[in-house]
Amino acid sequence: MAMTPRERVLAALKQESLDRPPVAVFTQSATIAQMDAVGAAWPEAHKNPDLMAKLAAAQADHNGAECVRAAFCLTAETETLGAKVAVDKKDAAPMIKEHPLHFDAMSGEFDDPAAKLMSPEEMVKTGRPAVVIEAVEKLKKSHGENYAVVAGNTGVITLTGNMCNTENIIFGILMCPDEVDKWLKVMTPYVRTYTEALWAAGADCVQCSEPTGSTDMLAPDMFDQYVGQHVGPALKPGKDKYSILHICGNTEPILEMMVKTGVTGISIEEKVAPEVACGKVGGKTCMVGNVGSVMPLFQGTPEQVKEAAIRSAKAGFNIISSGCGIAPATPDENYTAMVQAIKSLGN
Repeated sequence: MAMTPRERVLAALKQESLDRPPVAVFTQSATIAQMDAVGAAWPEAHKNPDLMAKLAAAQADHNGAECVRAAFCLTAETETLGAKVAVDKKDAAPMIKEHPLHFDAMSGEFDDPAAKLMSPEEMVKTGRPAVVIEAVEKLKKSHGENYAVVAGNTGVITLTGNMCNTENIIFGILMCPDEVDKWLKVMTPYVRTYTEALWAAGADCVQCSEPTGSTDMLAPDMFDQYVGQHVGPALKPGKDKYSILHICGNTEPILEMMVKTGVTGISIEEKVAPEVACGKVGGKTCMVGNVGSVMPLFQGTPEQVKEAAIRSAKAGFNIISSGCGIAPATPDENYTAMVQAIKSLGN
């Protein structure tokens, strides 16, 4: 008897043996082609739970992928906690325009985030986090029988940087590491509370993006202290609830540390060859990725997409996905080529 997409994705998350991996975009999944096809578009789909759910399901309904996934950016929590965010474009993600908190390592002037922010419990009932939660509830009802429901949120150090400018946090690690540690400890419960709220709404898996944890931003020997020890408790899986940690860039030096956080799986880019990644940590965690979002998905041909997807599958990735968030202008034929390439492996 054939597996449903949901059964296949959940089996892959548990690293069970399968005839082929599922193909399911766990990172930002929406494209302009999907928006036009299903009648749900940014910026309205960032703010309206019905439109968000419709667009979140488009990777399955329109392109044939094997999960549904909301939301589409890393600014929902930040905006609710006081940042000024521009949510106004169909073809680009929301952008932070003004940070709500002050962190100045040079002058030694710092806000007290614990005193200035609403509680984590209030955050998940307010603004766009509440919209995402409602959209996840709708997805669970409309697609949860046949598809795994994936929800996205923002990692601890990335959220902290969003609140006061990421450059200030990176500079602070060098100038005042104790203050950075204090802020990260304050922000960890916000990520954990949101993760649990998304699970409670019906998400099978929470995919947490932590771009500030990239080796482009932090030296590998900083990972455990400033990323791992915080994201681990924030994303600790529950019974039949799963978590995926996504980090951009060349993650080869930190792969084992990402696994050590205790998440269900890790999502990585094509900057690490799939054979190298699976050779290092395959079998130790669920591997998600790593078809290049820019090349080949956005800029390449369907044949190049097919080759990259099959390469990731043959290397041992448990779930075939884009290496990072899908570019909104990704050609529909390329998105579908990734899906069809992997589905053909089961024939």
